[in-house]
Amino acid sequence: MSEEPGGRNIEGEGPIVETVVETDEATHTDEGELERTLGLSGGLAIGIGTMIGAGIFVFPGIAAGRAGPAAAASFAIGAVVALLVALPASELATAMPKSGGGYYFISRGLGAFAGAVVGLSLWFGLVFATAFYLVGFGYYAVDALAEIGVAVGTGLVIPLALAFGAGFTVLNVTGTENAAKLQNGIVALLLSILVVFLSVGTLDAVGIVGEPTAPEAFAPFGTFPVLTTAALVFTSYLGFAQIATVAGEMKDPGRNLPLAMVGSVIVVGVLYVVTVFVATSAFGSEQLATLGETAMVEVGRHFLGPAGALAIVLGGLLATMSSANASILSTSRAIYAVSKDAILPRWASRINLKYGTPHVALGLAGGPILVLTATGRVEVLAEVASFLHLLMYGLICVALIALRRNEPEWYDPAFRVPGYPVVPVLGALASFALIGFMQPASQLIGLAVMAGTAGWYLYFARDVTLKGAL
Repeated sequence: MSEEPGGRNIEGEGPIVETVVETDEATHTDEGELERTLGLSGGLAIGIGTMIGAGIFVFPGIAAGRAGPAAAASFAIGAVVALLVALPASELATAMPKSGGGYYFISRGLGAFAGAVVGLSLWFGLVFATAFYLVGFGYYAVDALAEIGVAVGTGLVIPLALAFGAGFTVLNVTGTENAAKLQNGIVALLLSILVVFLSVGTLDAVGIVGEPTAPEAFAPFGTFPVLTTAALVFTSYLGFAQIATVAGEMKDPGRNLPLAMVGSVIVVGVLYVVTVFVATSAFGSEQLATLGETAMVEVGRHFLGPAGALAIVLGGLLATMSSANASILSTSRAIYAVSKDAILPRWASRINLKYGTPHVALGLAGGPILVLTATGRVEVLAEVASFLHLLMYGLICVALIALRRNEPEWYDPAFRVPGYPVVPVLGALASFALIGFMQPASQLIGLAVMAGTAGWYLYFARDVTLKGAL
């Protein structure tokens, strides 16, 4: 295997073979440096902040309508699939602690074609998901104003979403440290709200406080809806692998990366399961389903009165803000990595000398995000984002197996997957299987995006070789 990438794109640019110097403070390259300002708490905040978004506030009512109280099992299945991928991703991230995450692992393990499809698809998937978060933020902002008696109508949803989307993009341009500080603050406050709400709800659900509720069948619609619901709610777990996209900016990546990925999945998985348990205990799955996307606000009102409803609305605001901010950060890093490998034009990977951030990549992320946010119709695109992420997760597991079977000399991860090869095989099978439970429309759109990215690679960068390179 070659240890250096090769080939040229149609503009005559080859992959950047950087003189990379990894220090405790920064990743130094020929064009600048990425400061290592993210610690374990920053990595956890990115993972948790990205995952605790629309899922925990929007999905409980919808999921309960599909699977009954067994929707909690659907969230648990999603967490298990995420953990099966988090372990292989952790090994690869400690072997290759660089910006790019899943794209970088797949391009080095399976080659430039698979890497280009995943890298470009990840860019689009994150753009669509971020737009979805921002529109969700707009709705929560309008609802928050309504809860305090200021009814402004839904006409302000998109303007508010656009304003905050632009603000998050500028914040990320000025430095990862600033974005991480905001992320840490948002996640800490959000977790505080959820802990209080879930503590009261759990005490009520087990009969220690409040009125007893009539028990209902755990899985009233059978086991198949539990699996289709798991495919639906898996979008709630998209954040953990994004931690790897900022590996080049993380302190002590050999320790912090696997801890951040696994830890964020466990924390969020427990929160999701408890949330669904509490929600279905408050109203029952049938009534909860009729409350739709705002079901959690009514659950909060049920346990804590108007203050509870206001707290949940505030939580929804914080959740969508943290998801959008973390996704913008991760999207720009994905573009940065693809551009450095000559799969996108070179200018996309320029680093801002003042702030040490990939400002062009941030612009390529922020611009399309704002355009999609302005449409206000991103729900289906969010489903496609889930499709494309599951594709990447499955291929991450395949890439690990490929690298282990023919290890390059540089392959020396600080963390190795326990239970190899069973864990990555199960991770790949589970990821691809969940795609099979999605709606046909989402599958077709996801395949179309893949075909488009494959076409771009064949047109622009088919001579670029990356397999086995570092």
